[in-house]
Amino acid sequence: MGGDFGSDVTIPASLQCLKVNSELTLILVGDEDILKKSLTQALLDYPDRLKIQHASQRVEMDESPSKALKNKKDSSMRVAINLVRDGKADACVSAGNTGALMATARFVLKRIPGIDQVAIISTLPSIYGHTHVLDLGANVNCSAKNLYQFALMGIEVVKAVNNIAAPTVGLLNIGEEDVKGNEQVKEAAKLLKASSLNYIGYVEGNALNAGSKKVDLIVTDGFTGNIALKSIEGAAKMIGTSLKAAFSKTLFSQLAGLITYPVLKSFKQSIDPRLHNGASFLGLRGLVIKSHGGADALAFETAIHLAEIEVEKKVTKKIIEKFEAIAAEKESM
Repeated sequence: MGGDFGSDVTIPASLQCLKVNSELTLILVGDEDILKKSLTQALLDYPDRLKIQHASQRVEMDESPSKALKNKKDSSMRVAINLVRDGKADACVSAGNTGALMATARFVLKRIPGIDQVAIISTLPSIYGHTHVLDLGANVNCSAKNLYQFALMGIEVVKAVNNIAAPTVGLLNIGEEDVKGNEQVKEAAKLLKASSLNYIGYVEGNALNAGSKKVDLIVTDGFTGNIALKSIEGAAKMIGTSLKAAFSKTLFSQLAGLITYPVLKSFKQSIDPRLHNGASFLGLRGLVIKSHGGADALAFETAIHLAEIEVEKKVTKKIIEKFEAIAAEKESM
């Protein structure tokens, strides 16, 4: 029921996912009366793979996380995360209030032992296809240990989504030289160099989209990561708006627009944020995927597909096993 458009987006996206993946079962959590009205035929088409779980409340997009956690115990968001906790669902996908979703997920699912902070990871389009980045806003202040743990968690997502054995890891910095950066970044670099990860060193901001070399995973703190994400979104919107205005100015420019339309269409698709929608909350004992609040049906469908991949590749289980192994190694020393 969350997001800017609620069930008007989540229902069409869900039905498309059921159509594409015959092994998928979806539980739509929300106001049962509203959902049933929109799903009369779909419930007949997918009697075993489409279910409704009633929730009497919803968290508003501007509601404070603390109030949502305290007063909305039967919200669609809370009920959906409860289903993950209880093993009745493998993942929760929501376009709702980000702060409330994070607070509820932390409270209900708890952190994986050995992990100090939950991080948000997602993909950004780049000239190499896409780049995974974390943290994108969950933690304003991060220690070197936090950044190191982010890399350990993020690498499991990259392996699953990109299907590669040894993804490259870069640490976001104001320069590639060893002397650049604050103490947290320098200390994190030491930890990453000493690890078994395929660490390639510091990368600058241009590596997020178009660096001189391909980087599969870029690690940073949530303050920097969120600013970078919003800056890129703003730049993409500016480019799109400027191009549209430029090709609309004169008859000649309109004709030029028609000629270049196939190229522009291909370019638009390559940077379409809807095809990169979906951010994973890493560090929890259960899978939660956050969709952009303003997502349309295609974008929300992308977020569901991301959840399918992470469930199939057992990303959460692998992160748990990785940190259990680290703890066991420390005890044996």
